[in-house]
Amino acid sequence: MNHDVPPKVTVIIPVLNAAGILENCLRSLARQDYPAAAVEILVVDGGSTDNTREIAKRYHATLLDNPQRVAESGKRLAMEHAHGDYIFFLDADNEVSHPDFLSLAVQAMEKCPRALGVESYYPANDRMGSFCAYLTATLHISDPVSWMMSATPVRSSSDGTVEVWRFPENSLAYPLGANGFVLRRSDLVSVGAKDYFEDTVMVLKLAQSGRREWLRLQGRGVHHYIVSGVREFLKKRRRQTYHFLAQRRRPNQPSSWTSENPPIPGWLACLACASVIVPLWQTLRGLLRTGDTRWLWHPVACLLSVLGVAWGTLTFLLTKRDADAEARLQPTQKIEGRNR
Repeated sequence: MNHDVPPKVTVIIPVLNAAGILENCLRSLARQDYPAAAVEILVVDGGSTDNTREIAKRYHATLLDNPQRVAESGKRLAMEHAHGDYIFFLDADNEVSHPDFLSLAVQAMEKCPRALGVESYYPANDRMGSFCAYLTATLHISDPVSWMMSATPVRSSSDGTVEVWRFPENSLAYPLGANGFVLRRSDLVSVGAKDYFEDTVMVLKLAQSGRREWLRLQGRGVHHYIVSGVREFLKKRRRQTYHFLAQRRRPNQPSSWTSENPPIPGWLACLACASVIVPLWQTLRGLLRTGDTRWLWHPVACLLSVLGVAWGTLTFLLTKRDADAEARLQPTQKIEGRNR
């Protein structure tokens, strides 16, 4: 870094009964080579009944209470308490992959003021099962329906470990903002993050204002332990669908990346996933192009994703939509494999 005093970084981690995964996340932050005095960690708790809070205290994180319980409200609340020049958004099921990630991310952002942020890669490791590795490392966008709706970003240049990516010319339909994303706090404030916050919406607003480039660090990011198996994936798709529908019902709801000229609309993506033929063709194409045998999970994930969408929609229609409804749908997570 070229600063006598490095820029301050605020790490925001929303949690709810995350005892099975939070320590792994916080341990990876403790391994960062960025100056510890320049990092504040805000753990925003939605009312955990396990030992989530004790784990956060053990790693000297600042605990905030999130009365609305869900992750997005927690991030908005944390923004009101953040002092960092940069905001590093993590979920409890993230593990920062390299000790130099934060240093390189801030350095890259300082050198590239036009970039709206730093997006993580999701490298696999030997602590996650092959299904989880398929969703994160192979697919990158960890849901086949969303993956089919996403435009393909373009890598415009690279310099050492830093890659510059941009949206394609005719679409902003690519989700950015969560799971190891680094943004400038000033940019977030400029698009109203303190009044309304949803990570992908905030980044979309920056893109709509003309900020169409972002950065990646080669091979670096977070190990994303999104699920330990297919049952957990189905439950997560249910909750994510419920969240999406609940957000669409809010007055003055900002636009979603899904409405920014996606390659195919949501209903067609669901139909394609359920068709069997399309997933099998995509699996074959993926195997031939990459040799990655994790593509064999693709037909299974496509079917589960559609079932999760249907389940989440039915839940939304039949469940009384009180303040805790979405929080109650959050599955309990844990990390498989040995600790380290």
